Amino acid sequence: MKKRIFIFLSCGLLALVLLVAAGVGAAWYWATQPISMTADKVDFVVEPGSSVRTIVRQLNASGLTVWEPGFVWMARLSEQDKLIKAGGYEASRGDSPWLLLTRMARGDMSQRQVTLVEGWNMRQIRQALRAHPDVKQTLDGVSDKDIVARLGGTGDSLEGLIFPDTYVFSPGTSDFDLLRRGYKESQAILAEIWAERDPDLPLADPYQLLILASIVEKETGHTQDRDRVAGVFINRLRIGMPLQTDPTVIYGMGEAYDGRIRKRDLQTDTPWNTYTRNGLPPTPIASPGRAALRATVHPETHKFLYFVSRGDGTSEFATNLADHNRNVSRFILGRTP
Repeated sequence: MKKRIFIFLSCGLLALVLLVAAGVGAAWYWATQPISMTADKVDFVVEPGSSVRTIVRQLNASGLTVWEPGFVWMARLSEQDKLIKAGGYEASRGDSPWLLLTRMARGDMSQRQVTLVEGWNMRQIRQALRAHPDVKQTLDGVSDKDIVARLGGTGDSLEGLIFPDTYVFSPGTSDFDLLRRGYKESQAILAEIWAERDPDLPLADPYQLLILASIVEKETGHTQDRDRVAGVFINRLRIGMPLQTDPTVIYGMGEAYDGRIRKRDLQTDTPWNTYTRNGLPPTPIASPGRAALRATVHPETHKFLYFVSRGDGTSEFATNLADHNRNVSRFILGRTP
């Protein structure tokens, strides 16, 4: 009898061991098999504070077919549920549940990028962030003034305060987070360049540098002319001569600008019209790059007070109005002297 009981228990234990082994094998097989996907690549976002159950539901909502109970228990038993990091991830065809889990536990996030171009104004920057499919939109209806306050800045205008650069980010990063990065970079670069400025510049503070550099940025993209253009504006500021620069007029016109500046536009006063007002405008008119900032603190020393575009990206300079008018006649009106 005892022998029969022993054999019975042994068989039962063996069966249980085989059953457990089969279950573990099946679970491991499921965990390492490719998941079903709606596309070759699927992006998904793990929000901060998400539970494993919430994450697996997000995976399924994003186009991945993942068995919820199996994924939850796999994460808990491996204790990787405690390591999962918030951010944007990418699943590729052939990925298994186990691979997805370990990727999230390592924080192996996918990367995207957005380029904010030198010379863009704030309207263009916000539009670029709004149009990017991987940027989380949080600022619809939020004014520039409110954004400045949230960034810890002062004043009503965000113009010029976001440094133009290429920003790499994880899908699901918010528009505000990207603006905050651009703002911090701008502040750091502005402080660095302001500290190395030439002596006796007619600029009172780094913000005035930012304003003038934005004008230099919009007036020329030609490397050889940039320092000379900056010198023209510095010369004008020193003698109290109006800057008379078209990009400031265009900025003041806003959406009314249709590609042309007419005489009445030059005569219509706005806070940014440097034909009707002396000195610098109240804010930058765009986001200047590092080269324009450096040119503004190290302008070329000369006696030029005027310049006009030659039509090929370069400029013709003059020290007096008579020569300038001849240059305008030649390069703008097409009249041969």
